[in-house]
Amino acid sequence: MKNRDISLITLGLFTGAIIGGVIGNLMGWMLPEGVVKDFFLTSVNFDIGSSFGSDNGIIIIDFKIITLKFGLSLSLNFTSVIGLATAYYILRFFR
Repeated sequence: MKNRDISLITLGLFTGAIIGGVIGNLMGWMLPEGVVKDFFLTSVNFDIGSSFGSDNGIIIIDFKIITLKFGLSLSLNFTSVIGLATAYYILRFFR
């Protein structure tokens, strides 16, 4: 991966995480109530705003003339991690 553009790697990993997350939500939607459904629907949330800003995950900078709002949130579940790993594996073979 040393000769690849960083934007291609980022786009590939982002796409793999999205596809994995969608598959996990579909599996959770189709499965009956129980431990397996909870496993596929349980996710870990990371947001940059709650560390620095408000509780809803948004950093607000108010200049009285203009207000800037920044936020970044990442929600990972089991299948999105599998999607990331699969995308990384596939990216290893493309130049």
